[in-house]
Amino acid sequence: MTDRRPLRVGMVGYAFMGAAHSHAWRTAPRFFDLPLAPELAAVAGRDPERVAAAAEKLGWESAETDWRRLVERDDIDLIDICTPGDTHAEIAIAALEAGKHVLCEKPLANSVAEAERMTDAAEEAAARGVMSMCGFSYRRTPALSLAKRLVDSGALGTIRHVRAQYLQDWLTDENAPLTWRLDKSKSGSGSLGDIGAHIIDAAQWVTGQGISGVSALLETFVKERPMGGDFVGLGGAGRTGGPKGPVTVDDAAIFSARFDGGAAGAGSGAIGVFEATRFALGRKNAMRLELNGSKASLAFDFEDMNSLWFYDAAEEPNAGFRRIQVTEPSHPYTGHWWPVGHGLGYEHAFIHQVVDLVEAIAAGKQPAPSFADALQVQRVLEAVETSAADESRWTKVEEGA
Repeated sequence: MTDRRPLRVGMVGYAFMGAAHSHAWRTAPRFFDLPLAPELAAVAGRDPERVAAAAEKLGWESAETDWRRLVERDDIDLIDICTPGDTHAEIAIAALEAGKHVLCEKPLANSVAEAERMTDAAEEAAARGVMSMCGFSYRRTPALSLAKRLVDSGALGTIRHVRAQYLQDWLTDENAPLTWRLDKSKSGSGSLGDIGAHIIDAAQWVTGQGISGVSALLETFVKERPMGGDFVGLGGAGRTGGPKGPVTVDDAAIFSARFDGGAAGAGSGAIGVFEATRFALGRKNAMRLELNGSKASLAFDFEDMNSLWFYDAAEEPNAGFRRIQVTEPSHPYTGHWWPVGHGLGYEHAFIHQVVDLVEAIAAGKQPAPSFADALQVQRVLEAVETSAADESRWTKVEEGA
């Protein structure tokens, strides 16, 4: 038993992200001393049998077949949105207007216009003490959080270069089935929004600088895919000989970028190169970030997620990249887990996300990344698409009001 005030969660969606979020809500209070006690009150999905099975498997107390019931229920304090992007705006705005805190998966929406409406609703709700956060979970990977700490300390000096990649290979089979992630009306974009959004957010967050302009290329390598088959993980095996449907999103996105300099001001920002693809054979989840500064460099690769590589120019002529094993108690989040050298996994970032969100709600503070932060990422995504559609013409990122 606990005397902490409960935080009763209603989650919409129960597939890949739903499973990750469910694990996080269950686990966070068992390793962190949270100021509120999360309760898995209800999960919503359209199929009665499947959502009931998901509720039992993932640990939810009840199931609903309409997300609106979660918003209406008095015994739910927070709505966790784990659905395709075309539903984010409607669910989030309704939840905020009903006085529910919101955690929304990335990208925030399928368009800047939707993201702006969500951000307006979030800011109005915040004035009433109702909080919202966008789920850019990689921020909570301890090694990437340590990278942020090093940049903020001035260890890298002036940031000059940013290299960001997100490389996967689950779509390289031309017979992989046509899932919702390949339908622009549901997903908003392909590799650009699905995984490119992560490296955009990570690069801006770690450097403390926003992207101000881009020149981009988008490519769709496979134009049609089977409309049925066996779905496994994110993809699967398509049905051979059956009907095919059009792929309406990008398979790969590449763009160069200029940063705004952050607090240093315009004209002093870094330059960057970004790549997101689901066609990099052999790369399973290579989310990478490298920064070169005037004093030092650092490099991170999620496929080696418990390590951060750091180069200090002051150590010349004997300098070299050294590997920091990010498992010390003094490193971000790691002191709540295992003995030194016992690494963490993919799921821990979602647990840390819950921890930060619950602590912010309890303190009445805006959690990060806010919807406004996610809106800025959405504006970068839009600028990339605009540039790619106009022969890679240099395109400024729209500034907020």
